[in-house]
Amino acid sequence: MTISARLVEAVLFAAEGPLTQQEIQRHSALEESVLPHLTALADHYAGRGIELVERGGRWHFQTAADLSYILRREREEPRKLSRAAVETLAIIAYHEPVSRAEIESIRGVQVAKGTLDVLMEAGWVRPAGRREVPGRPLIYATTGDFLSHFGLTSRRDLPGIEDLRAAGLLDPIDLAMESMESQALLERDEVEEEGED
Repeated sequence: MTISARLVEAVLFAAEGPLTQQEIQRHSALEESVLPHLTALADHYAGRGIELVERGGRWHFQTAADLSYILRREREEPRKLSRAAVETLAIIAYHEPVSRAEIESIRGVQVAKGTLDVLMEAGWVRPAGRREVPGRPLIYATTGDFLSHFGLTSRRDLPGIEDLRAAGLLDPIDLAMESMESQALLERDEVEEEGED
């Protein structure tokens, strides 16, 4: 292993949290790009007890997924998210950046201020600026901690509708509504085709 790769490894090991490539570059004071060293280290640690992973553009060491259950400590479980918080988090993850009004429109009910506060305290949601419309509402987005907690490299790794259906996570009412919407679209298309003839 080269001195440069060892330096990058030391920076990551000593870091308090995940680091971006630019932060690693700055802390290591290397003139060449650190990306080849990160890739080499990720390959070097692959299949070991700890792995070097990149989540949301940030690099860090983590326990290998197949060993993590062994190393879990007994600890007080943090309080579980309410259904409203889970729904709000999902809307933000899939539609970010999104305003409170947009979240409420998608959910069909008002979002309590405490719901967004809980998600921000967990470190999974952050204010992402203001929308350039009248009233300039605050918009929200997910964080790197959200990606890291759920083991996602990027938002593109979020499960799609087929994945959710296969996992049994869609309510029967959701499936019924989707079926009704599909049927309505088919009927509309048939009416339009008849009108063209």
